[in-house]
Amino acid sequence: MHDLFAQRDLSVPFEMPVGLGYGATWNEEWRGYDIVVPNGEMFYAEHFFDQKISDRTVDYFQENNRVDWHKTNWREVSSNELDELSFSNICWKQDWIKFYGKNMPLPRLTSWYGDRGASYTYSGIRSEPNDWNKGLLYIKERVERCAGERFNSVLLNWYRDGEDHLSWHSDNEKELGTNPIIGSVNFGATRDFLLRRVDDKSKKVVIPLKHGTLLIMKGELQHFWQHSIPKRKNVRSSRFNLTFRRIGI
Repeated sequence: MHDLFAQRDLSVPFEMPVGLGYGATWNEEWRGYDIVVPNGEMFYAEHFFDQKISDRTVDYFQENNRVDWHKTNWREVSSNELDELSFSNICWKQDWIKFYGKNMPLPRLTSWYGDRGASYTYSGIRSEPNDWNKGLLYIKERVERCAGERFNSVLLNWYRDGEDHLSWHSDNEKELGTNPIIGSVNFGATRDFLLRRVDDKSKKVVIPLKHGTLLIMKGELQHFWQHSIPKRKNVRSSRFNLTFRRIGI
């Protein structure tokens, strides 16, 4: 990886090859970077949400009727124990996928919220939307103003520590439309967001998603690029990611 980015632009807070089709410019209105890559566009605001809102959001996502979320090691909470918890604000669940004929737990917890009828299927998992709540609507409306898009659904991912991860994929499900705009918001631990070209996996972009970061993906990006959240063994705290989408219903 170090060789790949030996020629990267050191003036921006992310790693991107320098060359034809790659570039980043400062967006003063939204206090972030407009990023272009071959066949794709992004917007990156490192601190879109301030510290106070971001801290409160982390608490909001973990509040429940049984355990002190400030002290709980969520890695040690089993699926059965999780089912017995009543979270105050988010309906977290452990999804399972088939892997080589075996049922395996998804390496993160998830939840799906949206307008009525905004169902979503990914990795063979079909999710029916929970009703919006006040906290999610507040975040959604702020992201919508920046993205210039009205979102009708959101996928929440809870990465309990650095062992939880997201494998390489594109958000190219037919429900999302041809060139979807996706607003990704992050709270909690910093994790690297990696992108690679589908037709040339040596071409990569690495963007640190921090406490309060917003990343918007748009244009043809989902057709030509894949993204992932790799494992990071040194990360011991939770990271919450919300990807706002517009589902065709």
